[in-house]
Amino acid sequence: MMFAKKRKKIGYDECAAFLKQRLPFIPETVLVLGSGQNDLVKMFHIVYEISYKDIPGFGVPTNEGHLGRLVVGLSGENRVLVMQGRLHYYEGYDVDEVVFPIRVFKLMGIRNIILTNASGGIKEGYSPGSLVLLKDHISSFVPNPLRGKNDARIGVRFPDTSDIYDKAARAEISRRCQEYGLVVKEGVYVQTPGPAFETPAEIRFYGMIGADIVGMSTACEATAAVHAGLRVSALSCVTNYASGVSQNKLTIEEVDENTKKVSEKIEKILKIMIEVYSSEGAKQ
Repeated sequence: MMFAKKRKKIGYDECAAFLKQRLPFIPETVLVLGSGQNDLVKMFHIVYEISYKDIPGFGVPTNEGHLGRLVVGLSGENRVLVMQGRLHYYEGYDVDEVVFPIRVFKLMGIRNIILTNASGGIKEGYSPGSLVLLKDHISSFVPNPLRGKNDARIGVRFPDTSDIYDKAARAEISRRCQEYGLVVKEGVYVQTPGPAFETPAEIRFYGMIGADIVGMSTACEATAAVHAGLRVSALSCVTNYASGVSQNKLTIEEVDENTKKVSEKIEKILKIMIEVYSSEGAKQ
């Protein structure tokens, strides 16, 4: 794997000003597309796009499954800012660099964030093809993005994380999914450092402490987002059984293949999530 290249240190304000000058408008909601989900950008009418490499302060993904483009799109009448790919801690980026965009979005006036990812199923019932709304996470195995001096413009020193994945929005999303016959579970996600898939012993341990699914992203981003006062929802696509749950060898190809199999369902659920955050009932 190619190592992440360090870039000149740029402040949140400078980056926010750069994007506000270039974007045709500032949506209230950001959607972060995870592994194997680049093609989901087709669900939007694209009105503007820019590569991460052309945005001051943004890191560039080294994972080939993450294109590294910021897209302004329309889903019906709903405006969305789409991150077509994310950075990962395992790429060699510091956790502050991983969550840098979220703090920039805060200063731009964005209020909601929808995170997506691919995950491995730990608990029974979380099988490949399952779609899971996160209700909580375990992030103790990666550095906390709030460590260090606190920027009071972004958020308070000690934020409450008892409801990171907004319960009210999650209930409304689940209700609407049920109306459309879309099966979506709820679960607890554990983020690991990566990039190696977890060992069977680690997976047994994660199951014992309450994790339903496992992945290498999202929790640190959600923590930074709730610190910044953003409303957070997250949708995970279970793409494989976690190590030791089945006898199959784990590969990134399996992740991409199984994501594509349920991409149509993911698209429908994401449209619902965007509608919920765009409606008056979901706004603060």
